[in-house]
Amino acid sequence: MPTSLLVVHVHVHVLPQHVDAFLQATLANARESVKEPGISRFDVCQDNEDPTRFVLVEAYRSPDAPAAHKETAHYLTWRDTVTPMMAEPRVPRRYTNRFPDDAAW
Repeated sequence: MPTSLLVVHVHVHVLPQHVDAFLQATLANARESVKEPGISRFDVCQDNEDPTRFVLVEAYRSPDAPAAHKETAHYLTWRDTVTPMMAEPRVPRRYTNRFPDDAAW
């Protein structure tokens, strides 16, 4: 089986008073992240029932792309900005893309 995209879901729980600032910082990071050659998608999703909860869906083209992403200025700025806004540490889960075919991303 050929190498498939690495998809990471990052679950984030934000303190209520920081939801708007978190969203602004995260959207800025996402807009820059999709410009990276190793990133195919970077989605920002907010829970409809609990707006303090987010899921970031990151699709990487190679196994080493997440490490390269974590060295970018926009990621480092995002991390340092949003870490104190979180109600608990963020939780990443890694998945292998199975459908749609990677070319569809």
